Amino acid sequence: MTPQKKTMTLNLTDQEMRVLDELSEQKDLSKTALLRQALRLYQMVDARLARGEKLFFEDDQKAKAELMVL
Repeated sequence: MTPQKKTMTLNLTDQEMRVLDELSEQKDLSKTALLRQALRLYQMVDARLARGEKLFFEDDQKAKAELMVL
């Protein structure tokens, strides 16, 4: 069964809309698909942080930077 979908209005600044447009084009995704993906990612990050886990970014030289989320 297909989940019921709801519609919402989202108010973005010009800068936020430019970012959404650019990412949507770069990833070849619709804006809706990109926002859904962002929500799933945020949900996963939030769940892991709630469990006391840490998130790191690592560059090519293996230098790590911890992601701090408020």
